[in-house]
Amino acid sequence: MGLRHAVITSVDRDDLPDCGAQAFVGVIRQIRRQAPKCKVEVLTPDFRGEEMPLAKVLAERPDVFNHNVEVVPRLYPLARRGSTFARSTRVLRNAKELAGDEITTKSGLMVGLGETHEEMVETFERLREAHVQVLTVGQYLRPTENHLPIVRYWHPDEFKELERAAYALGFEHVAAGPLVRSSYHADQHVPQAQEGTGPLRAEVLAG
Repeated sequence: MGLRHAVITSVDRDDLPDCGAQAFVGVIRQIRRQAPKCKVEVLTPDFRGEEMPLAKVLAERPDVFNHNVEVVPRLYPLARRGSTFARSTRVLRNAKELAGDEITTKSGLMVGLGETHEEMVETFERLREAHVQVLTVGQYLRPTENHLPIVRYWHPDEFKELERAAYALGFEHVAAGPLVRSSYHADQHVPQAQEGTGPLRAEVLAG
């Protein structure tokens, strides 16, 4: 396929002893074996905050470790029941501490659920405190009527303001816009190992 950047993600597997970490390991190893020049980005759940699954994935040395905090801390009881903002930021901090400069750390948020500009910037600050280097911010779009309603649509100019605020805090790369998602232009966040034609990236479901 000529891939240069692969994003590996999965649903939560809290039913498994390692929270699905071995699935990530298996996919990373296959990519390294079959496409050694392809950059590897993992987009993981929080592994219930346990270090063993995280360490298992990081031992495979992905180029980018991504865990999305999704929303500002105040909205966690509404939008991320069963998880906590503190646990998510701890996962990101631990990833950087375990792997150091060998990986790029990344996270993403949605807007449109009632958060304020000030809350967004405060959340950016807490992500920087956790040593997150890359940030994505996009508009929440309601998938079905069974999902949370949209409180409001943010204007593109407001996304530009968020982008400027994030860069001012020291993020190395920021993608902010209505249609931005966590894998948006993911290949641009790390130097490419190869040149040439062919697909830039793909997203893989692990497990």
